[in-house]
Amino acid sequence: MTYKAIGLMSGSSLDGLDIVFAHLSEKAGTWRYEIIAAACYDYTEAWREKLRTATELPARDYCLLNTEFGHYLGKMVNRFSEEQDIHLQADLIASHGHTTFHMPEVHMTAQLGDGAALAAETNMAVISDLRALDVALGGQGAPIVPLGERLLFPDYRLFLNIGGIANLSYHRGTAVDAFDICPANRVLNDLASKLGKPFDENGALAAGGLLNEGLLEQLNALPYYGQPWPKSLANDFGTGTVLPLVERTGLSIQGKLRTCVEHIAVQVTRAVQKLLSEDTTGSHKLLATGGGAFNRLLMERLQARLAPLGVEVVVPEAPLVNFKEALIMALLGVLRWRENITTLPSVTGAQRESIGGALWMGQHG
Repeated sequence: MTYKAIGLMSGSSLDGLDIVFAHLSEKAGTWRYEIIAAACYDYTEAWREKLRTATELPARDYCLLNTEFGHYLGKMVNRFSEEQDIHLQADLIASHGHTTFHMPEVHMTAQLGDGAALAAETNMAVISDLRALDVALGGQGAPIVPLGERLLFPDYRLFLNIGGIANLSYHRGTAVDAFDICPANRVLNDLASKLGKPFDENGALAAGGLLNEGLLEQLNALPYYGQPWPKSLANDFGTGTVLPLVERTGLSIQGKLRTCVEHIAVQVTRAVQKLLSEDTTGSHKLLATGGGAFNRLLMERLQARLAPLGVEVVVPEAPLVNFKEALIMALLGVLRWRENITTLPSVTGAQRESIGGALWMGQHG
């Protein structure tokens, strides 16, 4: 059977809203996908500021923003449907929302984007709050994509997504290890913005800076990196811990960017090394996606560090680089609709598997 689903992803890098319309089919346990249409709608500066400062709002204003963002998501889906000429073709929408508070240690995670408002705008079935049940069951709720990776990309065992936060997953047969590694684009983009750039295109700014070994050592010594997995990061680790440490240095913006790029490459390499420490199967291919995969300097530094481990970094075609997470949101929505398992406790540390996601029926009958 083929399901026609729209997936929405708003990443912590605050660059924009990713929307994918995909056909997803399953036969005898094997899944196939086809991306029919995809787009990224850049956030206006006003929306970027609202999302950036959401955690500072009083409770009433936060709730109002949650509703407002849900209606905004619905309007964007309607715009996407008209522009891509897919009106009335999709069966459902799966929305990740925009993560604000993520506190799994107290069984709480929050993503902006009210599912009811989204359903009301689109008159479609909407699945939202995809992480909530896993977190309620004692899990990290993150990373959220490994089940989708297993089902859609069986030829790979290592997956790296470099968005606002870099996360990694390693598939060992039916077992999966996955966790958040370190802040990535959220920090790099913030630094680039100080030079009037939304991001460091191709890593060109960083390439013009000098690596500072002292700052690199400080960043790599942060306690989170020594913690065992399952583990996950909130956005404020990058904005509240890493950026202040970087800003206290007297380095140029280019020097800060160069050092942060190396920091990401070091932490990804260390994570891969730990994951492969008991693997004797030889070479591996690592599928790299997310906006950071377009950072040429970061990919070069990562490949240089991973080559001694027998790992080749593979950057796929641009649609998959840009929209892999939105595609997997669409798949998770389909799994929820089918009442299939959507989580992997070996990844999140939850008590058990679960069927995650709140369902909102946008239209009756």
